[in-house]
Amino acid sequence: QVQLKESGGGLVQPGGSLTLSCVISGFTEDYWAIGWFRQDPNKPGQDRDGVACIGARAGPTVHTDSAKGRFVISADVAKNTLYLQMNQLKFETTAIYYCGASRTCLRWNTWGIRLIEFWGQGTLVNVSS
Repeated sequence: QVQLKESGGGLVQPGGSLTLSCVISGFTEDYWAIGWFRQDPNKPGQDRDGVACIGARAGPTVHTDSAKGRFVISADVAKNTLYLQMNQLKFETTAIYYCGASRTCLRWNTWGIRLIEFWGQGTLVNVSS
């Protein structure tokens, strides 16, 4: 049974940093791309938006425009764990962050949600003073 379990969310002040983790289990193949999406908790009807993705076997990374320069995705293959280092957090960074698995990092955006085959339950990041 495939499971993606996020952790590390919480309350943080603007300008602060936070690292999210996603522990991955149950995959029998190693071709999966894993990454992060986020959703505004105040707009539950709005689609999730892509943040960053890392290719199979900790391969090439993709950071969407919203993440470039402030967020870094990485993975520890031995620990089956995905990370998202978030720096210089802003109020608009507040969101529920979801870990997702797909066959590719291509289209890691709102359109690409349809390609996500497995989701975690999400972890809330609340940027507030």
